[in-house]
This record gives sequence, structure tokens and C-alpha cells, in this order.
Amino acid sequence: MQHSRNSQPALTFAAALLAGVLLIAGCSKDKNVDQPAKLTPLPHPSLRVTHLWGHNMGDKKTAVLRLGQGISITDSRVYAAGHKGEVVALDLATGHVLWHTRSGAPLSGGTSSNEQLVVVGASDGQLFAFDAANGHNRWKVRLNGEVLAPAAISARLIAVRTVDGRLHALSPEDGHELWATDQQVPRLSLRGTASPVISGDLVLSGFDNGKVVAVNAGDGSVQWEATVTPPHGRTELERLDDIDSPVRVAGRDVYAVGFQGRVAMLALDTGQVWWSHEESSYRGLTLDEDTLYLADSDGIVAALKARTGAEVWRQNVLLHRGLSPVAVMDDSVVVGDFQGYLHWLDKASGALAARIGTGAGRISTQPLVVGDVLVVASDRGQINAYRVKPLAAPTTRTAAPAPDK
Repeated sequence: MQHSRNSQPALTFAAALLAGVLLIAGCSKDKNVDQPAKLTPLPHPSLRVTHLWGHNMGDKKTAVLRLGQGISITDSRVYAAGHKGEVVALDLATGHVLWHTRSGAPLSGGTSSNEQLVVVGASDGQLFAFDAANGHNRWKVRLNGEVLAPAAISARLIAVRTVDGRLHALSPEDGHELWATDQQVPRLSLRGTASPVISGDLVLSGFDNGKVVAVNAGDGSVQWEATVTPPHGRTELERLDDIDSPVRVAGRDVYAVGFQGRVAMLALDTGQVWWSHEESSYRGLTLDEDTLYLADSDGIVAALKARTGAEVWRQNVLLHRGLSPVAVMDDSVVVGDFQGYLHWLDKASGALAARIGTGAGRISTQPLVVGDVLVVASDRGQINAYRVKPLAAPTTRTAAPAPDK
């Protein structure tokens, strides 16, 4: 089933984005740019962080407005892509290169993986599928818009968003299009798109108009639309309401958050909004049992009750540090920042538990956790793996070793 093509292209060009970022940050003749919070030593860290390995994708001079490349982990393999076209598979335990290939395209959306495929998109509209076992190119197709976020993969289809407001479903076998649907794109939007999420017979995705849309995976028909972040304000900058992060699904509930908008809980079958609260985030949220964790646009890390949205705690010691999406790790949550630091916070209280500097530059994609190992990629293409263990309380007056480098 092929739906009509979006008639309004997204204006996510560099000049408009830069102007928007500066204005949103408070840069004007009368205001100073918000200064990032200064980091202070942690007197009593509760976690020991040990560096396991590192791998450099070679993106030392990343373009200013280019998004970071996310990594994916499947079957103890870390899959990563570089902006210059490289795609690699690394052993999770050692960081050894298992295979390496080149796409020949300016990669910008990825990676995503399952047991069979590694999928990555490019800023010129190409989407590549590689064999997860050996890196051989299975197929490539050209879409009509930039791919700036990882695709979602299932046995039935590959779902991918493009910046022109379209959601595509492709065959995992050869990449041919199964269906496509679209949403109108505002005149001005943030540079980025939400990764789709496949849940049962539905494909869910947020859009730049503040809506979450659920699409039937079989034929592409829209099952429901829900406005999570309605536009408000008089100027186009004030009316930015993009949902640029993946929704989270737990049972029969869907959770979403938008920029300059709301965080909300919706019904998976109907899209009915059960609760919503004012919140602004372009990094998205993470769900762990009965708690939501998110880093908001100002650099505040918050924990909310999943059933009601009630605030559990809110930590502001990382204000204006350009935080990454939050990841959950045992009894802590972890988030990266614009200087390449990783910060661990206690899940129960939000208190800082550990910090380490990666020395790799800005971290804008979510760290990934497997057991006690955390893997993170910087926007410059540096990938690092760490082991995180609780730090035993000291039995003598000797200070516990700090995880900072």
C-alpha cells in the first residue's frame, strides 16, 4: 500500500537550525548563553569503572551539524558505522575487529542489527543491509530523504524514517518497499528524526509535528494518531514540537516525549493519552520496570513514575551539559555529555555515583549496557567499553579509588 507523498519538505538546513539553537539557548543582546555546569570532584563514588577497550572509527573532524552515529549490540557483537562510510563488527568482550567493510556513502543513520542483518542509512538517502556474520553487502536501496536515525528490524519488515516526514517499510530480504506513509513536516524543525519501534502488529513512530503514529505493519494503514506535544507560541521557533526520539513500549502502554512539549503515556491499542506532563527533551526517555528516566533539554535528569508521571527525583548538577539519552545499568542510570564525560546516578535518589572522562568528545547517542559492561560511542567515532562494579565500602581510612581519569 503506497500512501501519498508529503507535499511540504522539511526545512532542516544548517542556517535555520543554527539560528534556532542559538535562540533556544537564550543567546541575544540581552541574555548570555547558558553556561554548562562545572564538574566538581566526587568525594565518595559508589561505583568502580574500568576501561576494557577502545576502537576509533576515524571521524576526528565531524561536521558541526552532523548527528552522532549510534551503535547496536546483538549476540555479543558491537556494530558501528563511521560518517565516512565504514561499518565494523567488534567483539563485545575484547573490541577485536571481526569484520570491516565500506559502504562508500556518507553514513548518518545507524546502526541497527539483528541476528541476520546490520542496517545503516546515509545522508544521501541510501539504506544499506549487511550480513551480520561477515559484513557482505546484502542489498542497498535509495530513499528520497536523509536517514538520520537507526531503523527498526523485525522478521517481517525494516521500518525507517526519513527527514521528509515519511515512514517506510522495506522487505528484509531485498529492501523493496512494502508500504510508506507520511506526516506533514513543519516549516522549521530540529535536525533529526525518531527511530521507529515495532511492537507486535504495529509500527510506531514520533514525527516533527508532535504526533505519535501507530501503523499496521501488514499494510501500512494508520491505526491511530495522538498529539503528544501540541505547538504553542507565536513564532516558528516557539512552535517547535518535534518528537525526535523513539517511543518506549511496555505491555499495553506507550511512552513518548517531545521537544518544548510533553512527556506522555498512551494506550497501545487506541493512542488514548492516559497522562501527560510538561517536559522538553529531544534525547528521549528510558523505561525500567515502573520508572521513566529522561534527560531534558536543559540537562536535568529526571525520574518519573511510569503509571502516573509523578516525579521521583530531579537532578540538576549537569545543567546545560548537552546530555545524551539515559541508559539503565543495575542500580544506576548513566548519561554522557558534550565533553565526553559519563555520569552515573543512583536510580533511587539521583545522587551522583561515579564519573569518568572518555576523552572522546561529545556523546549524543545512548550508551548501551550488557550486564556489567557499558559501550558508548562519541560523535567523533571513538567507541569505548567499560566494566562497572559496585565499589566496596573502605575498611580502613584509605580513600576509595575514584573512577575519574
